[in-house]
Amino acid sequence: MEIEWVRRYCLSLRNATEQVQWGDDLVFKIGGKMFAVMPLEPAPVFLSFKCAPEVFADLTERPRIIPAPYLARAHWVSLESNDALPRAEIERLLGEAHALVLAKLPKKLQERLRRPTKRKKRSRAKD
Repeated sequence: MEIEWVRRYCLSLRNATEQVQWGDDLVFKIGGKMFAVMPLEPAPVFLSFKCAPEVFADLTERPRIIPAPYLARAHWVSLESNDALPRAEIERLLGEAHALVLAKLPKKLQERLRRPTKRKKRSRAKD
């Protein structure tokens, strides 16, 4: 299923989270700010994401890629189908979307999100 590989990829990005919003949209966020949205039910678009202004201009010239409804002024694009771009390019663009949103977060939050995560030590069962 197409949703699963996008979901797996987005959640593999450092500190990315997911949340279902607006009824049936899967929203991927970093620091509480969204970088990608994917409908869970059939919809006119397959995936929407943030991009840099120059990338926005380039992508919206391509077939089956449109300015994202409600978010185009913030340089978001929507793919009208899962084959609008090759998978590798979608993954690259999602990584860039994640980085763009991270860069706009407050500096203290950026620092906290960029710190290595501490793993809890497992306690050994004592015999």
